[in-house]
Order: sequence, then C-alpha cells, then structure tokens
Amino acid sequence: MLRLMPPEPHRGRTLAACIVASALVFLDGSVVNVALPAIRDDLGGGLAAQQWVVEGFLLALAAFLLLGGSLGDLLGHRRILRIGTLAFGVTSLLCALAPTVELLVAARIVQGLAGAILVPVSLALITDTFAEDERGAAIGTWTAWTSVAMIAGPFVGGLLVDQLDWRLIFGINVPLVAVTMWLARSIAADAERPKARVDVTGAVLVSLGLAGVIFALVEQPAHGWGAGRVALPGAGGLALLAAFLGWEARTAAPMLPLGLFRERNFSVINATTLFLYAPLGASSFLLSVFLQQVAGYEATTAGLALLPTTLVVIALARRFGGLADRIGAHRFVAAGSFIVAIAFALLMRVDERGDYFSQVFPAMLVLGLGLSLAVAPLTAKVLSSAPPERAGTASGINNAASRVAGLLAIAALGGLAATTFADRIDTLRAESPAAAQAEIAASRERPFQVFSDAPTAAERQAVEAAQTSASVRAFHVTMGVGAALALLGSLIAAVGLTDRRHPAHAALAPTGGDGAAA
Repeated sequence: MLRLMPPEPHRGRTLAACIVASALVFLDGSVVNVALPAIRDDLGGGLAAQQWVVEGFLLALAAFLLLGGSLGDLLGHRRILRIGTLAFGVTSLLCALAPTVELLVAARIVQGLAGAILVPVSLALITDTFAEDERGAAIGTWTAWTSVAMIAGPFVGGLLVDQLDWRLIFGINVPLVAVTMWLARSIAADAERPKARVDVTGAVLVSLGLAGVIFALVEQPAHGWGAGRVALPGAGGLALLAAFLGWEARTAAPMLPLGLFRERNFSVINATTLFLYAPLGASSFLLSVFLQQVAGYEATTAGLALLPTTLVVIALARRFGGLADRIGAHRFVAAGSFIVAIAFALLMRVDERGDYFSQVFPAMLVLGLGLSLAVAPLTAKVLSSAPPERAGTASGINNAASRVAGLLAIAALGGLAATTFADRIDTLRAESPAAAQAEIAASRERPFQVFSDAPTAAERQAVEAAQTSASVRAFHVTMGVGAALALLGSLIAAVGLTDRRHPAHAALAPTGGDGAAA
C-alpha cells in the first residue's frame, strides 16, 4: 500500500505545532505545583485544596482523553487541534482571573477538558505525517520538547511566583496558543470523513466514575473510609466505571474500543504506562511541596531542582527514540522504567535539609536518564500496536492511562502521606514536652507544614521538630512506594512486550528520500 507523506517543510511545521500544542498541556500539568503555597496564601485552603487545584485539571484531562482521541479520528485531526488550542487559551485566562480557590478548581477542570483534545490529536498528526521508520525519532523530538514543558514548568512557574504573581503561570499560555494556531495553518487539510456518532454516554460515565473515586481518595485521610462523604462517592465511582466498561463493550461507536486490547503489545504497554506514570505524577506534586514547605526552598529554587532531568531528556530522548526504531522498543521501555525506580529510591535519601547536590541532584539525573530511555519508545510502541486509522484513539487511551495513573497516585500517595504524617505525629506527641503536645496534636491535619505559634522557643522547637520528622517520614514512604510501582512497570515491560508490530503496518513500505513511501 502506498502512503504519501507531506513535503519536508510542512512536516517540520506540523511537528512544531504538535509539540507546542502538547506542551501547553504538559506545562499546565506541572507549572502549578510550585505555585501551590502562593495560591494557598492568596486564596486559602490546606493540602486537600492544593490537591484539588492539581487533581481538577488531571481528572478532566484523564476522563476526556479517550473522547478527545476519538473526536480527532472522527472529525479530523487538524480541525480538532485548532478547536482544542483555542479552548485551552480561553480557559487559561479563566484560571488566571479566578477570585477564589473554588472557582480556580472549576476553571482548572474546564481547562483539563480542552487539554484532553490536544495531546492525543497531536500524536495522531505525527502518525499521519511521518512514516513508520521515522516515527520513533519524531516522537523522540516530541517527547524531548514536551518534557521540557512538563519538567521545566516548575522553574518557569517559580520565577513568575517569586518575581511577579502566581496568576501569570496561566497567562503565559496565551502567546503559546497564538504560536500553535499560526503553525497549524501548515498542517494538511483533513480528508473527508463519513458522519460519525460521538460516545457522549461513555464520556459521562467515565468522567463521573473517576470523579467519585478521586474524591474518595482525596477526602479519606481526613474523614476515614467509613464516612458517608467518602464511601458513597467511592462506591458510586466504581459502579459507574464498571457501567462504562459494559457500555463500551456493546455500543456501536465506543470511545474505548475494547478490541484494541486483544493486541498483546497494546495491553502490555498500557499496563506499563500505569505503573511508570503513577509515581511520576505523584513525585512532581509531593517533591515541590516538600522542598518548599519543609526544606525551605523558594519557588524558583524548587523549580530549578528539576532542571537536570529536563536537560538529560532534551539531550537523549530523540537519540533513544531512533535507536528503538532499529533495535526494538521493549528493551528501552523496561530498562528506562527500572532506572526510574532507582531515581525514586534515591529520593528516599532526601531529608529536612533537602541538600541539593548530595540528595536531590543525583536523583534528578537518574530520573532524566530513565525517562529518556522509556518514554519515546513507549509512545512509539503504542502507535505501532494499533491500526493507523485508530492512531488518535490509541494515543488517547495511552495518554488517559498515564493521566489516570498520575491523578490516582496524587490522590492515593497524598492520602498515604497524610496518614503517615498523622501517625508519626501521634507517636512524637507522646514523647514531647507536655506544654507542646496540644499544638503537635493539632498539626496532624497539616502534613508538610512546619510552623509553630507556641509562646516559648523550647515549645516552638519541639513542635517544629515533630512536624519536620513526620514530614520526612511521609515523604520517604511515598517515594518508596513510587520506586516499587516503577519497578513493577519495568517487569511488566520486560516479560510482556515484543517487537512485533500491528499487522496493518506491514503494508506500509519504508519511506524514501523524497518523503513518500516507496
């Protein structure tokens, strides 16, 4: 089968449009973490409110990525890219202008809906534009630059928070939206597509189901599993997710085609994605909060802490993506996930000092190496394990897996951190001077916050020592769980992945020098 590729200049601009559009989403998924203390100071709220500022965006993003990917396949990739980009710009302004934390969370949810369109359709456009033997390198480039947005986001956000205002972390999206809209003019026009039905029922079921489960995980540390406000949303969410799977199995136009999972590589790579991205999502949130609120970093410094990871990914992601095209992706995915596990184990060495060069820096270098090895081959493997006409849907499913993993991990590991912190506080309270015990007990609901209003220096020292010790213990426990999750992802990839491609790709011949399939 002959597959024609766009001319070289248009391919370059298409790739650039895909990178900037996706970078908008990755930037806003990470930039907010370093602004959480400033948002708390300005708008109020504790750790649960901080979680929802992050989770609201990730929840909407994860819930609608499936729909976003299928919309691109049904209605045209270029059309959906432009609609999603414009919507993301408008919702970013709503976030920047939010007067209360409740309205900020609401605006972040709507922003996540727009973001759910951009990432899967960007990867589908790369599949449309680049032949099979060039796709790994193109995705490597996409990975490198979107990783810059995701991991350098905290640095950019830190500068804006420290020097100007936290609201500008959303305002910077406006020029990026303008650049994406300009670059999108070079993308080839969408082919005519038959009329198709959008799976609205599936979107509603999965969105409400995930919302119930996430709400229960976030609220559980404060109220317990037996509380009605935790048990009812949690059970209802699980029931709706089960109903979603039942609906997808029988509807004529599913947003989650379950038949794709009959392909072994597709199932295995999505399982690997869950266990790799869960600790990545949680660590970005918890590390930013810990470094600022316990180790005393400024927002800019906390953002700079992640810069080595960015530089390593920029340097190596395209190279490893190209190598994976030639010698097989499964080795890279397994090895990269294993190295990510080592990075999280290294983060268990970080204490209340947060010494950068002896504790944080080595972990960030190792994390960058692991991500460089794993992410581009993982993404390419997803696209090669599905038929080309399902590229947007396959990308949406995999991105949904990564976002669901991240938001579940933030909720679950955030809850674990809160529970571990409270248990440690209870132990230390009993060992502390009697005058300090009441304030120590009161701080059990404020994980990763170190401060005291005690009247004497001795009491303040006792309170802050207990808060610090409990925070370090909670951080170490969550990083240990993150290491175990990434290790499990490595084992799944090593045992389950093969380098066999989807049969539909066999008909695509290698690309010749003129950019057309020969």
